[in-house]
Amino acid sequence: MATMTNQFRPDYAVPPGWVLEERLEVQGISHAEFARRCGRSPKLISEIIAGKAPLEPETALQFEKVLGMDASIWLGIESDYQLHRARESEAADAAGSSAWANGFPVKELAKRGAIRRPANDADAVSELLAFFRVGSVDAWKVKYGMANVAYRHSPSFASNETALATWLRLGEIEAEGQKCTDYNENQFKKALREIRELTCAPIEDSLPRSRYLCNQAGVALAVVKPLPKTALSGAAWWQTPRKAVIQLSARHKSDDHLWFSFFHEAAHILLHSKKSVFVDEVNGGDADLEAEANEWAANALIPRSAWEDFVQSSPRSAVSIRAFAKEQGISPGIVVGMLQHQGRLPWTHLNGLKVRLTWKDET
Repeated sequence: MATMTNQFRPDYAVPPGWVLEERLEVQGISHAEFARRCGRSPKLISEIIAGKAPLEPETALQFEKVLGMDASIWLGIESDYQLHRARESEAADAAGSSAWANGFPVKELAKRGAIRRPANDADAVSELLAFFRVGSVDAWKVKYGMANVAYRHSPSFASNETALATWLRLGEIEAEGQKCTDYNENQFKKALREIRELTCAPIEDSLPRSRYLCNQAGVALAVVKPLPKTALSGAAWWQTPRKAVIQLSARHKSDDHLWFSFFHEAAHILLHSKKSVFVDEVNGGDADLEAEANEWAANALIPRSAWEDFVQSSPRSAVSIRAFAKEQGISPGIVVGMLQHQGRLPWTHLNGLKVRLTWKDET
């Protein structure tokens, strides 16, 4: 998402007083005479010329009658001048906020096309505020600051605050671009059953189809490449009371992690509060709600009874895992990942059954 592109912003603006003085000189009218003709005080005319008083619409109409220059032109000059002054003031304030901007992955955002490449620190502040759709640094702290957002996450939460807020904002933007029907719980549960089967399909086919199915149930599905200083598996929240969002990072670049994270976030949508933003890190799951989401996701992918029967045989071979995955209709990588997570298989064992994922800009 590029912001405010192809806009001409001159670094100067002419105050209306300069134009007025020039017009009076051309027509040979003194300040006092002009004030009399307009029915205004000489003091007001002097202040307008000096740039100390704004040009009001009523005064612009009087200028129009006396000088023959349309009132809309006078007001346009005044508007441009005041806007220029406001931008200068904002730039001065932004220069003092450069330390705040330096905490963000500005270069990465520019690389992804989310903002323009800033020319200086003040420009970086302006670009970031536009990216987050807030008017000031204080407004950003109110809307996105860690202390003011109901994040639920692992007690070992390690992600940088600004990097986390930036990653979530990227997901917000992607979700905003997805047209979804109003949320329907039954439709979402039906979609999840079909998505479970899609775990066996190539990722370039399964992800677009999964996004479509989610959208038809009122859920946006955003897959956003992780940023430096983030250690996130995914997040879930409600963009509106009728539109939920699942955001995934694919941080580990493997199908088992991606799909388990997806079903974990789906559990938050189905089971937990609409008022919280659930941010789940790689080792999340210590908190009760995270443990509940993990349990729901595991059971949705492989029914508990089938899983218990399977693990009793202490499966450690690729053949047995492939056979069980085929029987269950899911990716064998998911089975490997669950066995590893439960400590039934070393983390280094049978990773060849997992599908490795790559981002397009890395291929």
